[in-house]
Amino acid sequence: MILLRRLLGDVLRRQRQRQGRTLREVSSSARVSLGYLSEVERGQKEASSELLSAICDALDVRMSELMREVSDELALAELARSAAATEPVPAPVRPMLGSVSVTGVPPERVTIKAPAEAVDVVAA
Repeated sequence: MILLRRLLGDVLRRQRQRQGRTLREVSSSARVSLGYLSEVERGQKEASSELLSAICDALDVRMSELMREVSDELALAELARSAAATEPVPAPVRPMLGSVSVTGVPPERVTIKAPAEAVDVVAA
């Protein structure tokens, strides 16, 4: 299952890291506890729109830019998920029937049984 809060947290973390800022700096600027911001970045807490606005202000990033990046990541995750679900399942490998030679046994004494999944050569 694709979690929006996890994608949002990943994007927030990348934005912060691009700026070379610490959690402490951003949490102080956004007036959010360090622990709560950490949980938001790890996708463990749902951030309210007010909290997102404060974090975006602290990062000097427009919320629309943040949401666009989250939306792009969500679209990619959905594509990857649907591609994995519709990927063809390989057919089982079946033995090839070709010429069979059994040395030392006359041909009239060799019986070939071909069940659904295997070929047995039985010398009577």
